[in-house]
Amino acid sequence: MTRNRYYTGPSSDHFDGVRFFNPGQKSTDRSWREIWRWRRTSHPAQWPSSVSVKTAVPEKRVDTMRITMVGHASLLIQASGLNILTDPVWSERASPFSFIGPKRVTPPGIAFEDLPPIDVVLISHNHYDHLDIPTLKRLQSAHHPFMVMPLGNDTIIRKAVPHARILAGDWYERFAIFPNFNVTLTPAWHWSARGLLDRRMALWAGFWLDFPHKKLWFAGDTAYGDGALFRTLYARHGAPDVALIPIGAYEPRWFMADQHINPHESVCIYQDMHIKQALGIHWGTFQLTDEAILAPQKALQAALLSAKISTACFQAAEPGKSYDY
Repeated sequence: MTRNRYYTGPSSDHFDGVRFFNPGQKSTDRSWREIWRWRRTSHPAQWPSSVSVKTAVPEKRVDTMRITMVGHASLLIQASGLNILTDPVWSERASPFSFIGPKRVTPPGIAFEDLPPIDVVLISHNHYDHLDIPTLKRLQSAHHPFMVMPLGNDTIIRKAVPHARILAGDWYERFAIFPNFNVTLTPAWHWSARGLLDRRMALWAGFWLDFPHKKLWFAGDTAYGDGALFRTLYARHGAPDVALIPIGAYEPRWFMADQHINPHESVCIYQDMHIKQALGIHWGTFQLTDEAILAPQKALQAALLSAKISTACFQAAEPGKSYDY
């Protein structure tokens, strides 16, 4: 009998007792035949080996809201005097190995040594481009932050970072971490795995952040599906003041559509949730799929223009740049 190595709990509408799943959505599982078809037929664009970045040196604390792009899904959120990191990856590769796997093209937009005191780390799921154990060990040693994550990911991190302060929850579970800061885990249409035998054994999620004067939503990795998920989030939580939405790693669509949104779907989410301001993330750092390095940025601008939305409202976040709200 198959046993879940990360999580034990009651069955639910998105957990069958062994594996998590996306209720009412197409399966994210891919067969070896489909993987081979992608590798055999794909024509990945040529990315540069490196892109220079002017790194930022953040202030220690910010009273308003400032977001600085580190790279991929790693961002520093500074708001109401708190410092929060999303899916922090400072390693050279998004891989279990230091010598093989997707290598970063852009250096981190903030040098690790220049980070301000980190209060909270949000981890959306366990893929290596989002859950990077070497970085979490460094953060634990230097900052000892709270680490918030969906179910099952805590088992992975506790094994490697035994003294970490971890809060693990299910979709829609809410944590009041500080008097002026609450985090709610939100559903996402995605999947998880760290190896060949643990597919969907840890949950995936986004995060809704409530500050005294601002609401921020970090989508995590997600597909669009029929869009009902995002309309439900709006009905439950209202419109975010700021949203961090993936725009990259989406080609070819026949393979990626059930796990990653493309820029057109990112704009659909922006409209579904009546978002006020958004940053496009998850692009331009690691070459994970077939599109060109700047394709997500260009496609986002085209989708916004087609929808008659100002490109100033939804920008593709660039490493080292800060965005004030």
